[in-house]
Amino acid sequence: MQSDLGKLILRVTVGGLLLLHGMHKLLNGIEPIKTMIAAHSVTEAIAYGVYLGEIVGPILVILGLFSRIGGALIVANMIMAVALAGMGGLTAFNAMGGYALELEVFYLVGGLSVMLLGAGRYSMGRGRWN
Repeated sequence: MQSDLGKLILRVTVGGLLLLHGMHKLLNGIEPIKTMIAAHSVTEAIAYGVYLGEIVGPILVILGLFSRIGGALIVANMIMAVALAGMGGLTAFNAMGGYALELEVFYLVGGLSVMLLGAGRYSMGRGRWN
């Protein structure tokens, strides 16, 4: 029971916090992401993947419905975020002494954890994708 509660806390925390970032992009647009992608000579259509990684993935994770797929979407989103915007911070520290990419790493590792652990008992779905 405790491990299922831990999985629920992990899912709601990672999914809920990342969903806030996705809602911001949904309400304010993804022009900054399109600009970053264009600077890397990649088609702008890729920018719309942020909605999968920051809205669809977190909702799946929070609900515990296809949570492993939701976790994978979060992981892919964070890899893309680091590749596009965070490569300069891979070995850097912020002004407070923390790792420069700690937020990205938190979401990446959280999504990976959900992907590997599954949703647990307190979820809407069952089966191997949960």
